[in-house]
Amino acid sequence: MGYFKTEDLAVGYDGQVLIHDISIQIEKGTILTLIGPNGAGKSTILKSITRHLTKLGGMVYIGGREVYAWSAREMARQVAVVLTDRIRPELMTCGEVVAMGRYPYTNALGKLTETDKRIVRQALERVHALELEERDFATLSDGQRQRIMLARAICQQPQVIVLDEPTAYLDIRHKIELLDILREMAREQRVTVVMSLHEIDLAMKISDYLLCVKGDTVARFGPPEELFAGGEIDRLYEIEHGSYNLLFGSVELTRPEGAPQVFVVGGGGFGVPCYRALQKQQVPFATGVLFENDVDFQVARELSDHVYAAPAFEPAGEALCRAAEQALLRAGAVIDAGTPVAVFNRMNGRLLELAREKGLRVYRGWKGWQGKESGV
Repeated sequence: MGYFKTEDLAVGYDGQVLIHDISIQIEKGTILTLIGPNGAGKSTILKSITRHLTKLGGMVYIGGREVYAWSAREMARQVAVVLTDRIRPELMTCGEVVAMGRYPYTNALGKLTETDKRIVRQALERVHALELEERDFATLSDGQRQRIMLARAICQQPQVIVLDEPTAYLDIRHKIELLDILREMAREQRVTVVMSLHEIDLAMKISDYLLCVKGDTVARFGPPEELFAGGEIDRLYEIEHGSYNLLFGSVELTRPEGAPQVFVVGGGGFGVPCYRALQKQQVPFATGVLFENDVDFQVARELSDHVYAAPAFEPAGEALCRAAEQALLRAGAVIDAGTPVAVFNRMNGRLLELAREKGLRVYRGWKGWQGKESGV
């Protein structure tokens, strides 16, 4: 039996079920991330797990015990919550807001011990916000507030931490720091992390399990390595224009349409800047001769329907080379991405020679294509 578990959980508002049959289980120290389109119900699930909303059916277990049977004090000791709902503490410093995380452990008067105060400062240090301790919470930026709320959750020393869009409002540096903190809590302290994220690339990189939320039931549940394969992300978000690149964990925008206007002789990563520049300008292109284990191939196939590539570790066959030559001649213009020509890719040297023999314009890299530098 998993440490964190739901059985036939149903959630919604005002007695109306929005999502039902949520049955999952994960072990202690695991990171579970909810992903899905806006409005899919991720926040509703999290709020029902933490009792900020009353569940409409099913069960939620932590450590084999039903969460809805706990007292409020026990709930606060076991589960820390960071939601997107903004709190508005009146005339409170950041240190005082963080100290609220210790109240489940204080006496009836809420007096902090020296140990409590030390834990507060350690939590502030951990989120790199010690300099904000005496600042008025109401004066903080959204990103600073998010860090303070995480520090408050850390102060609770929970067994489970639930976060709704914790990277919202954070810049790149603080997103990385926050996710590193969560990963450290999971791995070193065995804290179970349950959160939602909009950044699916981050979800793939940090999560042990993903819960894909769409419609009135859970679409998929499992390890990201399984769920991100086979176009699952495209289906989950109904991506019709553009695509999700599993290798790079990034979204590719809509590929240019129409017959190729230029042929890119690439390989070894040299073609990627050209492909992206052409995509931005919505210029359809062809490219080759690549190999399927080449980074250029992984990007090009997302941005073009005209990619000439050989299987990894196999020589490019004559038929493939002829097809690439014909595509180059039809395009009428060529970009030399700068890939060094050697024995394994000597076909690319042939392509450049053919272009010059036929009097085609050969541009040096994407800058050349933009007219900054060109040559024949």
